Amino acid sequence: MAAPSSPRVLNIGLIGCGEVSQAIHIPTLLAMRARFRITYLCDVSPSALAHCAAGIPTNGAGIRTTRDPEELCGSPEVDAVLVATSDEYHAAHAVVALRHGKHVLVEKPLALTKRDVQTIIDAERQSKGKVMVGYMRRYAAPFEDAVKEIGGLGEVVYARVRDIIGPNSTFVSQSGTFPQQFTDFSAEDSADKTARAEEQVRHALETECGGVAVTPELTRMWHVLGGLGSHDLSVMREALGMPERVIGASLRRPIWNVLFQYPQGFTVSYESGMINVPQFDAHLEVYGRDKIVRVQYDTPYIKGLPVTLHITEAAGPGSGELRQTTIRKTYEDPYTIEWRRFWEFVVEGKAVKTTAEDALQDLEVFTMIVRHGAGGNSSAAQS
Repeated sequence: MAAPSSPRVLNIGLIGCGEVSQAIHIPTLLAMRARFRITYLCDVSPSALAHCAAGIPTNGAGIRTTRDPEELCGSPEVDAVLVATSDEYHAAHAVVALRHGKHVLVEKPLALTKRDVQTIIDAERQSKGKVMVGYMRRYAAPFEDAVKEIGGLGEVVYARVRDIIGPNSTFVSQSGTFPQQFTDFSAEDSADKTARAEEQVRHALETECGGVAVTPELTRMWHVLGGLGSHDLSVMREALGMPERVIGASLRRPIWNVLFQYPQGFTVSYESGMINVPQFDAHLEVYGRDKIVRVQYDTPYIKGLPVTLHITEAAGPGSGELRQTTIRKTYEDPYTIEWRRFWEFVVEGKAVKTTAEDALQDLEVFTMIVRHGAGGNSSAAQS
């Protein structure tokens, strides 16, 4: 009897050697060595490149490093590209990868403007490479089960999306990955990043949000929505669909909240922020008349903390008895599942749900929030 063939190993080029790559992506890819091999690294910091390269076993083949995304994406030693750079560069680097015919996994947010997302969509249409967006919470096994439960609720009467967390450094420092931060990039690189950020947010607020004033407060809120907010709002979209409009908002920091109206008549409360209490409270909770479905997330920086599904319901009509069920389907973390889906996407041609077209809807939701916040119907954003 012939031995089963080994799965194809994808050579990964990684653009961006910062905290998320050091603490999550590189360790995950190394653990999944039956399917992935890191062959090329790219960053503007020589120290970040050296630090990451030193931690990657090479089996004598060596690992290439560069500060030029074109070089990495054009290499025959790269089958697919991870874009984990600063948000301002996601679109530019994804387009480079697509132009070289590479499949690409882009960390969320895919881009900070609808214009740049559309640029990626156009590049993908002309490329043999395809795009997957890294909304890892949506690949958590309990979340996908929760979506099925929510679909069986009948009438949704209310939902809440919450993400109020403590300092990220608390969780990262206890992750066992010991990421390092480096600042040995050039003044030109810093100036370019600043200029890109200013142009992209200005375009988003003035043009795509219909003339919203570019204030420091709304600029910060746009970046926060793209970073922390895209996790929660993307989960909300998949579970419940797109909201119809925003009917209330307080965009104050450190905690902000938004009330969405849905076409079916129910409302969804989105509440988020960052405080100094070292806890991670991120969940989606959906209320039907007879059942409550909740997905609870923990910090992704510490492996082995499970995502859990909680179902609360009456034990029977008129019984007065409450039944609460907690389901821990797996200890496998969402990033590992996400990378497996990417491998299936590239090698087996399986479709993925987190496409560039899907990511465009996040920008629509951000626009709803900021338009309402800037229209005098909410509290002004403050630091």
